[in-house]
Amino acid sequence: MPKIKAKVGSKNKLKRFKENEKFENVIQPEREEIINKDYFLRGKWASQFFKNKNPLILELGCGKGEYTVELAKRHPEFNFLGIDIKGARFWRGAKTATEENIPNAKFLRAQIELVDLLFAPDEVSEIWITFPDPQIKFQRTKHRMTNPEFLKKYHRILKPDGIIHLKTDSEFMHGYTLGLIQGSNHELLYAHHDIYNNNEIASELVEIQTFYEKQYLEKNKAITYTKFRLNF
Repeated sequence: MPKIKAKVGSKNKLKRFKENEKFENVIQPEREEIINKDYFLRGKWASQFFKNKNPLILELGCGKGEYTVELAKRHPEFNFLGIDIKGARFWRGAKTATEENIPNAKFLRAQIELVDLLFAPDEVSEIWITFPDPQIKFQRTKHRMTNPEFLKKYHRILKPDGIIHLKTDSEFMHGYTLGLIQGSNHELLYAHHDIYNNNEIASELVEIQTFYEKQYLEKNKAITYTKFRLNF
């Protein structure tokens, strides 16, 4: 299902871009910095950006950063890094984390396809993918965030026991990902097609809601969840 778009005026975008530049919890490298050389934070995100030794958890395509911020509040023993190419969106999460003094919630403006150049092998403990565009058309398959090539990139940066969480309103995305997990011998840890009608689901899966999720729920869309581990 196509994303429900949240429109931001051009003046507001410019204002948010400028604020992002001042936030200590935001980093915005140029694409050339990442591609043309070994990125300076690669392998050092915990020690140099978060200034600690805690495990690192990513939210890919973080949007407004709801999961990054709320999970960070609940789990101060982990570092949470939201990644999105649209800085005007994650501005909200960065501002909230700054105002509420949440030191373990930070943001990176970058393209998800560069994730294996940004992080070193075994550097990431978990990955959250929340309400990605399902890219249903065949010609868009290469942009689908759980396609085989993306999974290989995630595998390169995840610890051996690293976990991926996928939360989506798209039955297509849910089914597609389950098919890949089962067809490629990955380890399915949990899956449910409607988490708001499941009393056994972890509380944070329904208590933390993204901007898009709230709109989908208003339209009575079922929200799916998949938790898995990669085996290559």
